[in-house]
Amino acid sequence: MTTPVCRFCRTPLTHTLVDLGRQPLANSNLTAEQLAAGDEKTYPLHARVCAECFLVQVDDPVAADEIFDSGYAYFSSYSASWVEHARRYAEAMIARFGLGPDSLVVEIASNDGYLLQHFKAAGVPVLGIEPTANTAQAAIDKGVPTEVMFFHGETGQALAARGIKADLMAANNVLAHVPDIGGFVAGFREVLKPQGVLTFEFPHFLNMLEMVQFDTIYHEHFSYLSLLAVAQVLRANGLRAFDVELLPTHGGSLRLFCAHEASSHQETEALKTLRAREAAAGLHKLETYEGYAARVDEVRDSFLAFLRQAKADGKTVAAYGAAAKGNTFLNYAGVGPEDIVCAFDANPHKQGRFLPGSHAPIYGPDKVAEVKPDYVLILPWNLKDEIMGQLAYIRDWGGRFVIASPTTRVLD
Repeated sequence: MTTPVCRFCRTPLTHTLVDLGRQPLANSNLTAEQLAAGDEKTYPLHARVCAECFLVQVDDPVAADEIFDSGYAYFSSYSASWVEHARRYAEAMIARFGLGPDSLVVEIASNDGYLLQHFKAAGVPVLGIEPTANTAQAAIDKGVPTEVMFFHGETGQALAARGIKADLMAANNVLAHVPDIGGFVAGFREVLKPQGVLTFEFPHFLNMLEMVQFDTIYHEHFSYLSLLAVAQVLRANGLRAFDVELLPTHGGSLRLFCAHEASSHQETEALKTLRAREAAAGLHKLETYEGYAARVDEVRDSFLAFLRQAKADGKTVAAYGAAAKGNTFLNYAGVGPEDIVCAFDANPHKQGRFLPGSHAPIYGPDKVAEVKPDYVLILPWNLKDEIMGQLAYIRDWGGRFVIASPTTRVLD
């Protein structure tokens, strides 16, 4: 097998972070017909670290347009907490940067308009750029101007040539999703005004490392990002970070504020502190990344021990949240429908389908009271509090909540 090269700096990737074996695409829930056909595709899921720029990344044996196809079913608006997070973001950006009717906010990977709708409601002009047609249509239906395209250097140039120049660009939880991270970032340089601001939000790799959040690894996430790695990608494209906020989303994320290299935005103490924290954690040393695979196996083994005990006790286990991270976890653990009787999810686009790999049927939340599971495994553990609030009634029949990361725990 040919040694893969770093998707940013092209250095040969000879250091494994963790190899999670062959897995189906984590957001590709199966129809009954697809399940019956028995020809579900799987692909290697192998995460590596670059010894030169320290970008953590997975091999990409599957084309992006196969992942983000017409059946792609991630609609941001089905998470109430995520929509509220977007509302607070819009409010803060409008106040901090004085955005108004003469400004333009452009969001890349704007999904179903969950974020831009808040700017629009405040009278700020918006434009969404979204690669998947079905989610883009959902945004258009709610009055959010959206164009269907993959964003990169060339499309950035094309937008700028049409006179589209942004005061604020948002790319929240998208930087990890692009195979050519350098070419993607090049597009922002074209569309951003000279003093404009660009924000990226992404799960912070340091949390993934320290808290063994390996279930955030899936084919759709090509890269796993630190300030150390992202700063190099920005620099190569005439951009720089100047501020950062630490967010609780996705198990601990960064909101990185970026601008043109020549802009007047001053670097904050918060950014300097984060840079020092990453250095203290050793993210610039290969030995820091060694031993991660063994820790991943410990997390898996803890969960399998819980399932064995539940089965021995005659207890049923159902999952809540047909989320990508849950599918990585279940498939690495080798879980099937005999272990997880079903999964519940609020997204109607997922209901009536089956989880990839584990093949548990997906029902709406209204079925929880009908199934009455003894344990509800919360797969999107980052939404634990929201889900426990919504499903508090499972305690009426003695039901209990379980999370499996970073170790399996029954929650009282």
